[in-house]
Amino acid sequence: MVLSSHVIENGHSEIPLDSGHARLNQLGYKQELKRDLSVLSNFAFSFSIISVLTGITTLYNTGLNYGGPVSIIYGWLIVCVFTMIVALSMAEICSSYPTSGGLYYWSAKLAGPGWAPFASWITGWFNIVGQWAVTTSVDYSLAQLVQVIILLSTGGKNGGGYKASKYVVIALHGGILVIHGIMNSLPISLLSFLGQLAAIWNFLGVFVLMILIPSVTPERASAKFVFTHFNTDNGAGITSRPYIFLIGLLMSQYTLTGYDASAHMTEETKDADKNGPKGIISAVGISIIVGLGYMLGISFAVTDIPYLLSEDNDAGGYAIAEIFYLAFKRRYGHGLGGIVCLVIVAVAIFFCGMSSITSNSRMAYAFSRDGAMPLSSLWHKVNKQEVPINAVWLSVFISFCMALTSLGSIVAFDAMVSIATIGLYIAYALPIFFRVTLARKRFVRGPFNLGGYGIIVGWIAVLWVVTISVLFSLPVSYPITIQTLNYTPVAVGILLIVVVLYWLVSGRFWFKGPVTNIQN
Repeated sequence: MVLSSHVIENGHSEIPLDSGHARLNQLGYKQELKRDLSVLSNFAFSFSIISVLTGITTLYNTGLNYGGPVSIIYGWLIVCVFTMIVALSMAEICSSYPTSGGLYYWSAKLAGPGWAPFASWITGWFNIVGQWAVTTSVDYSLAQLVQVIILLSTGGKNGGGYKASKYVVIALHGGILVIHGIMNSLPISLLSFLGQLAAIWNFLGVFVLMILIPSVTPERASAKFVFTHFNTDNGAGITSRPYIFLIGLLMSQYTLTGYDASAHMTEETKDADKNGPKGIISAVGISIIVGLGYMLGISFAVTDIPYLLSEDNDAGGYAIAEIFYLAFKRRYGHGLGGIVCLVIVAVAIFFCGMSSITSNSRMAYAFSRDGAMPLSSLWHKVNKQEVPINAVWLSVFISFCMALTSLGSIVAFDAMVSIATIGLYIAYALPIFFRVTLARKRFVRGPFNLGGYGIIVGWIAVLWVVTISVLFSLPVSYPITIQTLNYTPVAVGILLIVVVLYWLVSGRFWFKGPVTNIQN
């Protein structure tokens, strides 16, 4: 096994080996992907997947409905504190184990030899299915937004605008996925450029919108409304303020997901044992700041919550689209400027979906390299450009199939997409849990570490994930019927049952956890 941080060339000169490359060799893996990403590029992928323009825009209706401005602003601050704690724990582990496998590899190493195969198996499947669900929700959200842009561009709902059917929306979703598959088939150097462009677009887009929208809006909300108004008129039969507030946290927590992308890109990142953790922490930290600015700017343009949530408005009930459209229509007599603002958001969501496929494919590549997926030999192949091309198109195909549930029932689709939040966070929490329990005394810290605070930070992170898993499984409407039931625990429960059964029936006989490909 290679343990040196240097390589010998031509039997003469000794050239320092990239620290991430050296650590990968120590962990037993050959360098197969092109290590061409800087810390900025690594950060860009996670920042683009978090994409506050995507998460906040998509679930702003939820925030308005459950608590309104108070839930949106203060809920964001609460979620951000605990999300950063989760990110810090993940960054510490990433520094020690910088591989594309990320979370499932960490679980295997931290759980110890006896538990490694099962720990790796369950973490990996929650991670990959959660990632596919993220891609599905992001690209489907983009398809819905494109439909709303078309609706407003053709006169709005009240002006006889074109309202696309669910079949047109699913076709748009499929087309967007294909474009993302083509983009992710490009060499990593070009994808790196696009990733940085995505980060810049998200960053500048937030600042443009948070300043422009409240400036254009003729009637702005007061500071008292933005910071103290609590909306209890949710039409869901829920009157308890604490309950409403807790449900409203979903918008913030859904937004702050996907930063494990920095871990999955570590085998393509220079000095990954240092830059991988930096990517995770900086992506979360900067998203927290720009997300708060975006929410504040938009919330000052909110004056009539019931109307914004009504399906009878021009945007068909899409709150942020209606906010943008009305701001310009009331000021200039037409909503063209609002439509342009929605295009800015649509481009950000497009980049988010692109980066999601990148992260999905690297996870599928690593998981299949260790033999965990059916037809593993197919998914971990790389092409001449050192891109895991088959894993890219596998992710495109599965994300399209997951969205087909929307044709049967939007409730079923929402339940499936809920895995994007809870499923991913369970995958985040498992290696952290093993770090603070089974590996408490034998964890070897990397260049980035939390020192003596690692254990307490880890426990807080685990408890937070347990908390949100319970919160987001609670009923969101009363009385509870087939149409109003929160299917989140059903979806996550089915995933757990399938993964465990697959393990008991088949996986335990052949899956041994991460498999090294460097001979001792």
